[in-house]
Amino acid sequence: MLKRKTWERIKLWKSMANKMGLLVTGARQVGKTYLIREFAKEHYRNCVEINLADNKRAAEAFAAAENAAELFRLITIYADVEMIRGETLIFIDEVQKCKEVVTAIKFLVEQTGYHYVLSGSLLGIELKDLRSAPVGYLDIVEMFPLDFEEFCDAKNVDRELLADTADAFLSRKEVPAALNDRLLGMFHEYLIVGGMPAAVDAYIGSNNLQQVRLIQNNIIALNKWDISQYASGRELKIKRVYDLIPAELNKQNKRFLLSDMDKKARFREYEDSLVWLTEAGVAIPVYCVESPVYPLMMSSATNLFKLFLSDVGLLTGIFIKDTSIEILTKNPFVNYGSIYENVVAQELHASGVVPYYYRSKRYGELDFVIEMPDGKVFPIEVKSGKDYKRHNALNNILGIPDYRIEEAFVLHDGNLEKDGRVTYLPVYMAGLLTIR
Repeated sequence: MLKRKTWERIKLWKSMANKMGLLVTGARQVGKTYLIREFAKEHYRNCVEINLADNKRAAEAFAAAENAAELFRLITIYADVEMIRGETLIFIDEVQKCKEVVTAIKFLVEQTGYHYVLSGSLLGIELKDLRSAPVGYLDIVEMFPLDFEEFCDAKNVDRELLADTADAFLSRKEVPAALNDRLLGMFHEYLIVGGMPAAVDAYIGSNNLQQVRLIQNNIIALNKWDISQYASGRELKIKRVYDLIPAELNKQNKRFLLSDMDKKARFREYEDSLVWLTEAGVAIPVYCVESPVYPLMMSSATNLFKLFLSDVGLLTGIFIKDTSIEILTKNPFVNYGSIYENVVAQELHASGVVPYYYRSKRYGELDFVIEMPDGKVFPIEVKSGKDYKRHNALNNILGIPDYRIEEAFVLHDGNLEKDGRVTYLPVYMAGLLTIR
C-alpha cells in the first residue's frame, strides 16, 4: 500500500467522527477510494460501501428520499454487511451523483451513531453551489497526487534520510553529497512518473515506463470525458484551454495567453473554463501580483496567470512526448523550465500554499511568490541550468527595503548553499518551503 499523508489527516477526523462526517475531495484517480477502503479495513470491523455511480438505483432512491431519516433507512437496505454502531464505517462514494446525502450529513451523524465518509469526483464543481452545506458537521480533506516525499516513500527511501533533508533545510546546511545525488536522481524519475497512484504503482512494480504512459494516457482521456459530461455546454472552450497548457508553459515567460488560442478571445469568455479546470483538480492557476508584499491576494490580477497541470507526469508523459530518456540523462538541449516550474507549483499546492508570481516591467519577473501565516513573503526562482546564480529580478526585489524580504530561495539541480539572504536549494526541497 502506498503511504499517503492524507492517512494521518483521516485518523485525526476519526477522533471527531461522532460529531462530524468526512468529505474526501480531489481530482479523479488520486487514490481517494482506495485510501478510504484501506483505512476502513484497519480501523473498523465493517464497512458499508455504496457507490452511487455504479449503483444508479441507489442514487435515484437516495435523491427521492423525503428526509434524512428515510435516507438512513435506504442506506440500511443497500448495506451488504452487518451494521454495528461505533464499529461500522458508512462510505458513500461518487456522492456527486446525489447531493442530498451531503445536506443530510448533520442528521446522519447526530441521530444514527455511525461514522460517515463521503467521496467522489468533481466535487469542487458539483457541490460548489450547495446551499445547505452542513457547516460544522462535515470535515473536508483534499487529496492530491503523490508529492515527491510520498514518491520516495513508495521507492522505500528510509524515512530517517528524508528527515535528514528536512533538518538540512531547517538548519540551512548542505545535504550529504551521496544522499543529495540519490534524491536528485529520484526527482528526475518523479518528473516522468508523476504522482498519480496507478502510475506510481506500475513503475514501482515493473519499472516499465510504457505501462506508466498507458495509465497516464487513460487519465488524460478520463479528464476529457469528464469535461464532455459535466461542462454543460462549455466543453469545447475548456478542452481548448486544457490542451493549450503545455504549449503556454513552454514559452519563455510561461504566462497563459488566451490570444494564442483565439485572437479575439476575452478573459471574461474563458474565465469559467479556468475555474472549471481548477475546481476539477486537474489544473493549478498561479496569478500575478503587483507587489510581493502581504497579503499577496490583495494585489493579484485574475486576468494575468500561469496555468500548470496538477500532475507533472501527465505533462511529461502525454503532452510533452518522448522526453523520458532526455530527463533521465539530463539532456541540456531540453527545455526543463516548464517541467520544473510545474512540479514546484504542484509541490507548493499540495503543501497548502497558494503560489503567485510577480512581474514588473521595471524589476523583472519572479517565478513564484508565497506567503506564510505569519505574514512573511518569500520569492522563489526555479533554475534548471548551471547559471542558477544569475537572478536579476530576485536581486532587484531584495534591494527594495519596503518589501521587507528576509529570505529568497532559488531551486536548482545542486546542493543547499546560502549566500546572504539568498538560499539555494536542491529542487526536490520545494515541498519543504512551508515548514518552519
